[in-house]
Formats: sequence, C-alpha cells, structure tokens
Amino acid sequence: MNASPSTSDFILQVEHLSMKFGGLIAIGDLSFQARRGEITALIGPNGAGKTTVFNCITGFYKPSEGMITLNRQDGSTYLLERLPNHEIPARAKVARTFQNIRLFSGMTLLENLLVAQHNKLMKASGYTMLGLFGFSSYRKASAESIDLAKHWLEKANLVDRADDPAGDLPYGAQRRLEIARAMCTGPELLCLDEPAAGLNPKESAALNELLMDIKNSTGTSILLIEHDMSVVMQISDHVVVLEYGRKISDGNPQSVRTDPRVIAAYLGVDDEEVETVLTEVGDEDVIEQLDTGPDKAHGSEMSSSMMAGPVTDTIGHSEGERVTVSKGASKAAQVDARAKATPKPAERATAKPTGKSSTAKPRGGRK
Repeated sequence: MNASPSTSDFILQVEHLSMKFGGLIAIGDLSFQARRGEITALIGPNGAGKTTVFNCITGFYKPSEGMITLNRQDGSTYLLERLPNHEIPARAKVARTFQNIRLFSGMTLLENLLVAQHNKLMKASGYTMLGLFGFSSYRKASAESIDLAKHWLEKANLVDRADDPAGDLPYGAQRRLEIARAMCTGPELLCLDEPAAGLNPKESAALNELLMDIKNSTGTSILLIEHDMSVVMQISDHVVVLEYGRKISDGNPQSVRTDPRVIAAYLGVDDEEVETVLTEVGDEDVIEQLDTGPDKAHGSEMSSSMMAGPVTDTIGHSEGERVTVSKGASKAAQVDARAKATPKPAERATAKPTGKSSTAKPRGGRK
C-alpha cells in the first residue's frame, strides 16, 4: 500500500487561487501542486492565464483570493501572497525569467552573473565601501561569486564567451544565459516563462539539456510555461493545463496529451465540431468514458471566474455581483456538455425504436 504524499513532498501548493482585474476574473479557483525536484509545466492556449499565475507566485501581483505555499528544504514555509515581492527571491528562494529576455546587454556574460549575486557581495562588504579596501571576508565572497558564475557559464556552454557583451550572443544563447543568471541566486524553485520561445530545434535541444542538468545535479524544482510541446513532453514530470483561467487537466504528460478536454481547448474548433475532431484524432473511446459533469478532481463544481466557469447564462460572485458568461467560451466545457447529452452505448442499445427510419452518419465523417 502506497503512502499518500506528505506536504514536504511538494515545494509549491497553489490553493483556490483567483485573480481579478476590475470586472474581469483572469484566474478562477485554481489549485495545483508541484513536487520537489520535478519539472512541472503550466500549459494552455494564449490568454489562458498562465503568466498571471506566474506573476502571483513571484509577487508581481497579489491575488484576489487563494493561498500560495512554498515549502523550503530546511522545513520553513512561506505564504507567498503575504510576502513583499522583494523577499520572495531572498527568503523563499524563488527565481524567475520572463517571456522577453532581460539581460544587461552592455555587460559581459560574467558581469551579468555577478550582478545576480549582489546580495551576497553587499553582505560581505558590511553594506559599506569596505570591499574597496580589500577586506578578507569580501575577497573570499568575491572569489566564490566568480567561481559560481564560471560554473554556470560552463553548464550553459558559454564559458568561452565569458568576457563578451551579453548583447552579442545569439538568441538561444541569451536564453541559456538568463537561466544561468537565475541559478546564481541559488533558487529552490525556478520559474521559467516560455524559455523555448523563438528557439530553433538545435537551440531547444540545448535548452532541454540544461534544464535536465539543473534538475538532476542541483535538485532545484522547475515550474515552466511553454507552448513548445516537444519541450514539454520530453522533460516534464507533471503537466497542468489551463483554459480561460480554469484547470481542465492535471497529470503526467501522457495522460494530458490524450485528454479530450485538452485537445478541444488547443484546437479551438466550433462547438458542434468538437466531438467530430476528437474522433478523427483517435479519441472516440475516450469520449465515451468522459464524466457526465464537471471534473471535481480539477477544481470546484462552480468556479467564481466569469471566464473559467461552466457554460451558463450568469454566475453569482461572493460579492453579490452577477456577470454574463459567453456560451461556448470553453471548448473543454463543451466536451463535458456533449458527453452528458450523448447516451452511452448501453443506453442506446436499450432505447425503444421510434418507428422512424434514419440513416446513421459515420462518426468523424470517415468512410
């Protein structure tokens, strides 16, 4: 009998997270967990709310509702939504990269990685100018910082360009340098926002190699947003899928890639074509096995998000307001609705004849 995972097995726990911008709720009642020492991917169509989730985790946004818990290896626990944003990397040990590369292009590669260690160097200098006078504590900290920077330049396969300006690097190399800079802060959770965006296959392979090395050699947990499914499926241990701010699937890469809700959300087809498309991609058996209602394992039955909720005319919020929900907004919800409306095979077999003849149309339109 397998024991259930304890809280310490998870480095990150997101519980009932909601983010509201005026009358728009971008994230609605989102809950998921990221295991320690694993790569967790957060995926979904454009506008699903992935970067908003990252911004809540890293302190750029303070969520409207919910709790974000970070469990460090030393046993300490931090509620990220309560920490000042500058304390999240310093105390909770969370580092982050962005969709757009944010390097100091005029500085060398080595200098970029030393800047990431400024807290350690400032502490060694006593937060004064004592470092200018060559105090032994500062010399030791400076030497350690240079060694760490060279270590990550070597891991990123950039050590031979340590003295070149960062702006002179090719795009893929800049991506790796940005990740190396984040690792110089000593994070326990590394958050990467679309690290493979704009990379060619060779650069994506180099990125995958670096991320797997980080996972295997440092034990750092990685949470990433990515649209490149070749990257996600090759390196991820756990995948969470969002659509319109609501979680529609959560599991290992193989189970997620065959989930009809995920396929429908990514294809973005018309409502009446959802089942046909799923049949054509080989998921006819999966369609028959769908639950007849909202998947409670992936969230509450009624979401508070006007974009993430079930397909109904209106949704009431805790504050008393009611907002209109666009019918058919969620393709994943349409799959559930069709599964509920379609009789299962046993029910069709026992149905009484109506006396009218009809010609059955092949599923998926194939002959």
